[in-house]
Amino acid sequence: MNIGELSPVFSAVPTHKPVKKQIQFVEEKQEFSRFPTKTGRRSLSRSISQSSTDSYSSAASYTDSSDDETSPRDKSQLNSKGSSDFCVKNIKQAEFGRREIEIAEQDMSALVSLRKRAHSEKPLAGAKIVGCTHITAQTAVRFTFFNNKLQSPDSSCSVFLMEMGCVDFLDFSGVSVFAWKGESEDDFWWCIDRCVTTEGWQPNMILDDGGDLTHWVYKKYSSVFKKIRGIVEESVTGVHRLYQLSKAGKLCVPAMNVNDSVTKQKFDNLYCCRESILDGLKRTTDVMFGGKQVVVCGYGEVGKGCSAALKALGAIVYVTEIDPICGLQACMDGFKVVKLNEVIRHVDVVITCTGNKNVVNRDQLDRMKNGSMVCNMGHSNTEIDVASLRTPELTWERVRPQVDHVIWPDGKRVILLAEGRLLNLSCSTVPTFVLSITATTQALALIELYNAPEGRYKQDVYLLPKKMDEYVASLHLATFDAHLTELTDEQAKYLGLNKNGPFKPNYYRYTSR
Repeated sequence: MNIGELSPVFSAVPTHKPVKKQIQFVEEKQEFSRFPTKTGRRSLSRSISQSSTDSYSSAASYTDSSDDETSPRDKSQLNSKGSSDFCVKNIKQAEFGRREIEIAEQDMSALVSLRKRAHSEKPLAGAKIVGCTHITAQTAVRFTFFNNKLQSPDSSCSVFLMEMGCVDFLDFSGVSVFAWKGESEDDFWWCIDRCVTTEGWQPNMILDDGGDLTHWVYKKYSSVFKKIRGIVEESVTGVHRLYQLSKAGKLCVPAMNVNDSVTKQKFDNLYCCRESILDGLKRTTDVMFGGKQVVVCGYGEVGKGCSAALKALGAIVYVTEIDPICGLQACMDGFKVVKLNEVIRHVDVVITCTGNKNVVNRDQLDRMKNGSMVCNMGHSNTEIDVASLRTPELTWERVRPQVDHVIWPDGKRVILLAEGRLLNLSCSTVPTFVLSITATTQALALIELYNAPEGRYKQDVYLLPKKMDEYVASLHLATFDAHLTELTDEQAKYLGLNKNGPFKPNYYRYTSR
């Protein structure tokens, strides 16, 4: 099957699933107070010291004597092609980034093989993709997939997760990048705006992670938004925003929800977090978790992965839930389901995995015991009420990068990791193999939307077709030398299936563990 033939083969189904917790857009007056200001002042939500922008990722060990406090926005740099249409920390780190990317490619064989086919068949020829995603060596491999004579400016959706050499190599390779580690709130929105308004081009596809880019183009550049051929969104928050626009009748382009694809849900959420939660906790605290009492807030895919990993280390794990089905699953998996207030005084670690806001509030933080730890594996920096801790009576003490002691007047200390942002993205790395699956899913979704005949997708939000989900999984089976059993004609007829799939209906619920 040629990549260019994906569009006729796959057909997505519009979804109108009710969203219980809608992410509401704030009033325009309030909303644009978050956007670039003339003063360039950092807002509280992203206010970070220089040391907090350090990372324990592989890129953290790389230093450059030319690295200084000068903002990249104030620097004049040229890439190898003589272009200055980018903004990164130091373009001289490009060679370091190339080596990082080569390591990542070794565990992303499926995406690399798909990239080879794409470079010959060019299914995205003529596409002008603007993206807002995390930028690491692994996600950089995804953009080398797109670099087949298309234009792809990219900004970053994380102020902590950034491997600078990879950022610089992307720009060196022909992808215009506006991103650097330690961006302020003002820098963040400035980078997004520059991606959209790059001179001499206009995007026709959006690749988003969190919905910020989509929302920015929708509110600031409506004429550009109306000409977009498709949006691919991979986050819970971004998908909520798209459903909200669709429900209000304001979504004027088709969008693909890859967040709820099976491969993304299981690997990026369940299997990835099962490993990265321990990676982030160990790198930042060196704590032994055997016998520790841990409460995991939320038992969705992320919560399931975190709970299983901590239980395997011998931790005593409690779970909080609002959903009776997820709560029952936690009970059947051997966890005690409690209310946070019932255990907050004696637990050693609190981990949020809900996608909600203020899951851990100031009153609960006040009642945590001395030396306890709190971190977030869920959504952005909203789950822990960190803003309530920035008060005169509390003292913040930096212990090491991404680790702060918050000290109460009586001397009690609570360890806060990554200032309440995503632990695995801020304090460790995400497994390369997982990102290969996510990137492959995104790439196929872009190909599908870009090549779909007129009329196939209307102005709505669509789930990734089941056939495409299965194709992503099949590409990665070779890594394990796995061999699937093929149905006989008689068996396929008995089950009422096509021998080549899809093998499960859209309503099929894959087991979580």
